[in-house]
Amino acid sequence: MNTYFFHSTVSRCALTVAMGIVLGRTAHAGDVDFATTLTPVVVTATMQDSPLTVVVDPKKPRQPVPASDGADFLKSIPGFSTIRKGGSNGDPLLRGMSGSRLNILIDGGMIAGGCPSRMDPPTAYIAPQLFDRVTIIKGPETVLYGPGNSAGVVLFDRDFKRYTQSTLDGDASVLFGSAGRNDQNLDLRAGDTTGYIGISTNHTHSQDYKDGNGNRVHSQDDRWNADATVGWTPTDNTQIELTAGKGNGQAAYAFSGMDGAQFLRESVALKWTQEHLTTHWDKLVVQAYTNYADHVMDNYTLRVPDPNSMMPMAMASDVARRTSGGRVAGTWRWDDALELQGGLDGSVSVHDNRMGGPPGSRMGYYKNKPRARDARMQDIGAFAEARWLFAPSQRLVSGVRMDRAQARGYALGTDYGDGGTMAGMNPMPSMPAQVAASRGNTLPSGFVRYERDLASQPATFYAGIGHVERFPDYWELFGQHVEGTLHSFHSLKPERTTQLDVGMQYRDDRLKAWISAYAGVVNDFIVMHYPASVMDMGYARNVQTRIAGGEAGASYAINSHWKTDITLAYTWGENRTEHRPLPQMPPLDARLGVSYEASHWSVGALWRLAVTQNRVAEGEGNIVGQDLGPSAGFGVFSLNGAYRIDRRFTLSTGIDNVFNKAYAEHVNAATAGLAGYVNTIRVNEPGRTFWLKLDAKL
Repeated sequence: MNTYFFHSTVSRCALTVAMGIVLGRTAHAGDVDFATTLTPVVVTATMQDSPLTVVVDPKKPRQPVPASDGADFLKSIPGFSTIRKGGSNGDPLLRGMSGSRLNILIDGGMIAGGCPSRMDPPTAYIAPQLFDRVTIIKGPETVLYGPGNSAGVVLFDRDFKRYTQSTLDGDASVLFGSAGRNDQNLDLRAGDTTGYIGISTNHTHSQDYKDGNGNRVHSQDDRWNADATVGWTPTDNTQIELTAGKGNGQAAYAFSGMDGAQFLRESVALKWTQEHLTTHWDKLVVQAYTNYADHVMDNYTLRVPDPNSMMPMAMASDVARRTSGGRVAGTWRWDDALELQGGLDGSVSVHDNRMGGPPGSRMGYYKNKPRARDARMQDIGAFAEARWLFAPSQRLVSGVRMDRAQARGYALGTDYGDGGTMAGMNPMPSMPAQVAASRGNTLPSGFVRYERDLASQPATFYAGIGHVERFPDYWELFGQHVEGTLHSFHSLKPERTTQLDVGMQYRDDRLKAWISAYAGVVNDFIVMHYPASVMDMGYARNVQTRIAGGEAGASYAINSHWKTDITLAYTWGENRTEHRPLPQMPPLDARLGVSYEASHWSVGALWRLAVTQNRVAEGEGNIVGQDLGPSAGFGVFSLNGAYRIDRRFTLSTGIDNVFNKAYAEHVNAATAGLAGYVNTIRVNEPGRTFWLKLDAKL
């Protein structure tokens, strides 16, 4: 029996039984009090909560169809876009920036994928509904969450607090949709004043979807995750928490000659929080974690090898990456006037690979092959960030950070094209001997931001400038689209981003509005040059660039029932070295929504518009995809509804892409020309999609 199928079936059965117990218990919970519940609403527009910060609840129903992974979730937030590769595991971009420019943390820890072509970005290992809160901080205006975050930071967090009495609570959900989509999520928590325990698990599955033309896209996926948390809270001020988790999955890809046959994740984290240590020392947080990702790519589990392709025989590549790190951070407060956070953090990430085929193949079974280490990345940094209320309604927020980043390559070619690894595969015996080398850089970062609450109206104005230096990441030094030589390893410089951010927030009883704009210079921006043919090799190069853009949104309550909202996002970039646009820049994107809300039900509509993108740099891109030429604009209309059955059960439903529009996003990965499929230039988005979701509160 297939090992993955066995574990997936067991996890699905266990999850179904557990959810049945939860739903059965909630069904006998007693009388309904609609007056104490809020109107159920399907989220279609996300608003900025405070300067450069967006905080969202990932458990709420959303349109488009509720997310199967972290990138799916983020793409509904203004400023984000996703490079589609299949049905799942897309790569997120914020303001057109991808990879390590956008740091993604899970409960404060980093997880890094292993695929040299980014089949498994960090978001591929994240089930959003198992978290309590997602926080997005845009731009280089925080120093608290690791190095090099020029585009921003995304924090997926669970919130556990000390219970004041014995408590059992939780939530569960099931979802069904087009293309065989079915999801099950369960989050249970129990505890008392001594401690707590939490168990969260999910399973999601879908078959190949069809685009608006009725053509099937190679996109099926299946995954599961399970995490357990145990906490000890001997006092109101002490919390010690241990978390362990595991997950796995499979995903078919339209953009690649291989599919993801395994997405194994194993995670362990330990955190100690101590509060109110002295009069001014308010909090101390010490944490350590290790996240292991073991990713298998092959061309035979989810497809039949194409004898006319570049890989006519059954092949597999197994890449693994272990990221371990920690953090020590303190918070000091002096009344309400000054808050200071400071500390140290660091991580080390080791990557290895092996190659082969299925059992009995001429290449040998890949699981019987030894692993070869090819890269090691590490960073240690010190940071301090302060918030100073220096006058009534006026604040100054600033921070400084210093990092020491290092990398070591173990399989570098000595000259162009003479032995750099490709697609996570070990070098063939005929290749020349490879060499090991190390490099390191000291990277300063910092920012300062002025915030003012306007006395004449309920609004806040802010303006800030930040500078961040980013070390080249694994994909830029060793990935599939670079040379992987000793020369390229040493010559690629760190990026240096200096960016101005300005904006305003406004809120009253009926109107909530915000605008956030930015302009910056990126010296030594790392751009990927894709090969013109299969006989050529891609490479990474530093160029000088300018970037600009912004996001805006407004939500207006026409009366007690009708509400409208609108969001806009625009990104612009210029490669001044080569006198052409920056590649993979999403076009102007607008979302317009309207909803009617009653006491315990709501209906809504969402119209998303994207304009034509003619600013392209064909043959150039990022570590995931390249510009494939100009793209057409599109408009997609969707409908949704929600009904609160009682205060524990909520039913939501939607139709995405009502008019079955055939379209593709501009930021995209080219299709791979798969046999048996209609192959478009870009990976097309799903056509008309129906979904139905039931949420339950314990």
